[in-house]
Amino acid sequence: MPFQIMALYMHRPGLITKLISGLFFPLFCLFLTVPVNAQMEMEGGLYFGDSYYLGDLNPDVQFKNAQLAYGAILRYNIDDRWSVKLSGTRGKVTGNSEGTNFLPGRNLQFESPITDISATGEFNFFSYFTGSRYNWITPYIYAGIGYFHFDPMSGGNKLQPLGTEGQKVGYEGRKPYSLNQVSFPFGVGVKVSLGKRIGITAFWEMHKTFTGYIDDVSKTYYLDGPAINQNDISRILSDPTRNHTAGMQRGNGNNDWYSLSGVTVSYKFTLRSSRRCKENKRF
Repeated sequence: MPFQIMALYMHRPGLITKLISGLFFPLFCLFLTVPVNAQMEMEGGLYFGDSYYLGDLNPDVQFKNAQLAYGAILRYNIDDRWSVKLSGTRGKVTGNSEGTNFLPGRNLQFESPITDISATGEFNFFSYFTGSRYNWITPYIYAGIGYFHFDPMSGGNKLQPLGTEGQKVGYEGRKPYSLNQVSFPFGVGVKVSLGKRIGITAFWEMHKTFTGYIDDVSKTYYLDGPAINQNDISRILSDPTRNHTAGMQRGNGNNDWYSLSGVTVSYKFTLRSSRRCKENKRF
């Protein structure tokens, strides 16, 4: 079931976006209604895994050119089925046009760091809590919202300031793209309790973004390739082969995706409501 949901998203993104809203926002409303005098069961942990992207330089191959990723998570367990998680991750994505059959002969390549902060709501298919002898394992799904920073480079040169698709000169009304963007993360995984306070999760998540420039490639060429001075780095990186003319297709025009997968190891602890602590101090 969880992996069928992931497959459905690739074909019906609009439908799953609605499901994200249906899962994420009511869950956070539930979080806000937790009694102020209640204990809060939390988990903090570390993440290690990999990251990759899907876009103009890797249109459809999952896990291709996966790079090391790492981060940290903080999870609030509302009950044995619902949780809210805050995560911060750092990864890297790469791509090369010569490794795909899409628009061959471009000789475009890039690499970019991805720094992501996400808040997600999690639903466990079975009752689960860390430390249980009986409810010690469950598959789960999650969705939410994220904010990420990227900065594509090629050959040590930052690509966004160069305007490789004519953003600096306003070609066809184009403007420089922002390096900070919003994403919709969603994923599937498995939670396992390893002891009274230690839990481990294995997961795979996709991030739907609203930019086509994680790889600095999205639309068309804007220069006459044969006339490019090969010593002009800002222009040669727009068309390394110098075989294209203005208006020819450079990318597919679609928004890019990035993915994180791996394992988190977490430690469970308990907090009391801060408001209750303040009230106690008064007396």
